[in-house]
Amino acid sequence: MAQPKYRIATIGSHSALQIFKGAHDEGFETIAVCKKGSERPYKMFNAADDVITVNSYADFPKIQGQLIKKNAIVIPHGSFVTYMGYEEVERQWLKNAGFKVPLLFDRPKNIDRLVIVKFMGAEGGRGYFLAKDEKDFNKKIRPYRLKKYVIQEYIIGVPLFIHYFYSSLTNEIEIMGCDIRYESNVDSLGRISARDQIVLPKIDPSYVIVGNIPVTVRESFLPRLIEMGEKVVEVSKRLAPPGLFGPFCLETILTPEEEIFVFEISARIVAGTNPFIEGSPYTWLKYNKPMSTGRRIAIEIKNAIKMNQLKRILH
Repeated sequence: MAQPKYRIATIGSHSALQIFKGAHDEGFETIAVCKKGSERPYKMFNAADDVITVNSYADFPKIQGQLIKKNAIVIPHGSFVTYMGYEEVERQWLKNAGFKVPLLFDRPKNIDRLVIVKFMGAEGGRGYFLAKDEKDFNKKIRPYRLKKYVIQEYIIGVPLFIHYFYSSLTNEIEIMGCDIRYESNVDSLGRISARDQIVLPKIDPSYVIVGNIPVTVRESFLPRLIEMGEKVVEVSKRLAPPGLFGPFCLETILTPEEEIFVFEISARIVAGTNPFIEGSPYTWLKYNKPMSTGRRIAIEIKNAIKMNQLKRILH
């Protein structure tokens, strides 16, 4: 019996262009689910073979029947978290992997150091703010009272976002690339001298992500980063069998003392992989051909189809 013809689908946002390019590279047709008015990039760049338009991404469940009929395999990314709900990541996962993690404060009155307040969901850092104590927190939280948030110790260092891929078919971990985020207006404030900042009107720093910058880490860090990825997968198998598979990202801070703090994990493709549509230094070393995370996902799907093991890589 011939295998059904599968298509790769995702929401038209976040990392969809990369996912679709990778799917085309591996011979899959693609389906973009776009909110009305956001279809143009997926047509302009010949990314989507089919476009399904919805009035709101909350309507995604209503088109499941169409996607099933088209044998669509849906790839989740950050916009699914924002538009369709989210689940909090258990810090037990990171702690069981043996990582250093920033201190969390369960209530504002306990704040005794500089903290960053983050809102749940992948909204590109929108609304994040720093606070030095309870009074400062209460002042800055007023516009966001109805949002869920976490209060996290602010670690001074270099933010580094490490992109991994774990194959449950081969039991192999890969580093796909690394990036740092360019955030507005906190990064641009760093270009203004302290003298000039004093005479400017008061500007509160914001952490809205406007883009991602590729990074090649110091080679001596690589053994530690590889081991960190392996530990995350190992612990995930114990906490939630069959465990993590496919793309994921560890969001870290590297301190001047060369400590690595892990402050978050994203169990999906992240937008920081978008600069690597033609591959990163690490994927060039391994594959010697263009290999984005989007294409690596398509290869895993193709291999699972050939091995009749799709159930091992799909939820």
